[in-house]
Amino acid sequence: MHEHATRYATGMPALHVADTTARERGCASIPTAGYGAYGDRVEIGLYTFADVSLDPDGVGPARRLREVVEEIALADEVGLDVFGVGEHHRRDYAASAPAVILASGAERSSRIRLTSAVSVLSSDDPVRVFQQFATLDLLSGGRAEIMAGRGSFVESFPLFGYDLADYDALFAEKLDLLLAVRADERVTWSGRHRPPLDHQAVYPRPVQDPLPVWIAVGGNPASVVRAGTLGLPLALAIIGGIPERFAPLVTLYREAAAKAGHGHLPVSINTHGFVAADHDTAVDTYYPHHAEVMDRIGAERGWGPTNKRAFTAAAGLRGHLTLGTPEEVAEKILFQHEVFGHDRTLVQFALGTVPHRSVMTAIELLGTQVAPLVRGEVGRRNPTPVDSTS
Repeated sequence: MHEHATRYATGMPALHVADTTARERGCASIPTAGYGAYGDRVEIGLYTFADVSLDPDGVGPARRLREVVEEIALADEVGLDVFGVGEHHRRDYAASAPAVILASGAERSSRIRLTSAVSVLSSDDPVRVFQQFATLDLLSGGRAEIMAGRGSFVESFPLFGYDLADYDALFAEKLDLLLAVRADERVTWSGRHRPPLDHQAVYPRPVQDPLPVWIAVGGNPASVVRAGTLGLPLALAIIGGIPERFAPLVTLYREAAAKAGHGHLPVSINTHGFVAADHDTAVDTYYPHHAEVMDRIGAERGWGPTNKRAFTAAAGLRGHLTLGTPEEVAEKILFQHEVFGHDRTLVQFALGTVPHRSVMTAIELLGTQVAPLVRGEVGRRNPTPVDSTS
């Protein structure tokens, strides 16, 4: 057992919202995105960009990458479903090669799914992305996923020789090639931004057929329509604003999927947040690092500075931060499940330089307390029908 993992006693506290609906809590105007019955389970996991300190005396890339592997191992041990590593090409992040980090984590885990969060497909070669994650899939025994996106930063475009004027066209074309490579080991394909393939074989092939590919979006309607039309799972990042405002995007996604003849497709809600034994500890641990990151990136993009009052509001039930005690975090996930009917929640704990020890404690709480609360309540709301023929 990992030194940080202590088994909690059985018997979780009852959620105060277990028997209430969004309408009963004064949210009657929420545009609900779900259609039909919700899924019978919500996967719970986390993701990281392997943030490093910009202080020469702080946590550097070597130490941080070893910490990420420890976090994957603990997340697996405490029963979480997914761990994601996001590709970035900046000094403040050590995760320029997510598949390599996840492969290290695969050797320290046995069941947790391992995903990019995201792979910046627009500036990469889809054949290589497929080969890397097919290799990860083989090493992990069929646990790899690709979460493909256009990326929230643009450093990779000049780094690999791409023109930002082709931002949208690059993603569309490279996604087309990735799906072609995934579908058949011999590929014939042509496009504008890469040399063509003429009945070219691509190896190795993964354990999973097909290798899961999710589309990650931050709020672009055209992107959610594309994902639904292609029949690909959707990962929606909500790192600001009121989550209910994103519900029409999920509705649009499901409408596009239905129009294209697809059945139920998974939806993931990806957020920032933190969990601790008490609310004040969660706030005091997370806020300074969250504020530093948001202000640093905001200075690059012209955002105004953050403040404690806005952070506190965002940590409330209808805010975008999945933060608080285990019961509060479970309540937030369940509230969003009422809004979106989603299948997966991923939370970014290790934002900025949140101490590794605190992240490990938060992972333990997410797996041993939050996840059982959410699973139990979702199961109670959506009991599995009894097969009368058995």
